[in-house]
Amino acid sequence: MRILLVEDEVNLALALRRRLERDGHWVDMVHDGPTALNQASGQDYGAVLLDLMLPGGSGVDVCRELRQRAQWVPILVITARDGVRDRVRVLDAGADDYLIKPFAFAELQARLRAVLRRSPRERPTQLSVEDLVLDPATRLVT
Repeated sequence: MRILLVEDEVNLALALRRRLERDGHWVDMVHDGPTALNQASGQDYGAVLLDLMLPGGSGVDVCRELRQRAQWVPILVITARDGVRDRVRVLDAGADDYLIKPFAFAELQARLRAVLRRSPRERPTQLSVEDLVLDPATRLVT
């Protein structure tokens, strides 16, 4: 599976990429928000591993923007921020799971498998009833 790894701590990013590649994944690594959004637009990823504290924009903004673009790739947030408010904000922005650093790689693997099991196989379509249109990708009703 192709994974987009968005992590500004270079040593951690390199270590994660090595481990994920050893597991048979292809990993594209970026270190800031704008590059992550650009990269996600040009590739079809099986999952995104996303840090919250990024240069050039927060991981929350990246997550929200991916969902507004109707990209249904599973997003697993990896961050040192451990507050309940942070977790709620990120999950409400569209993340599928949240893993607090430091973490065991085995837990990352298990959470990645879990979000993949829960993710839709195909992009959901818009639902409409009379004049109302619900877009599950953006969670907007028009």
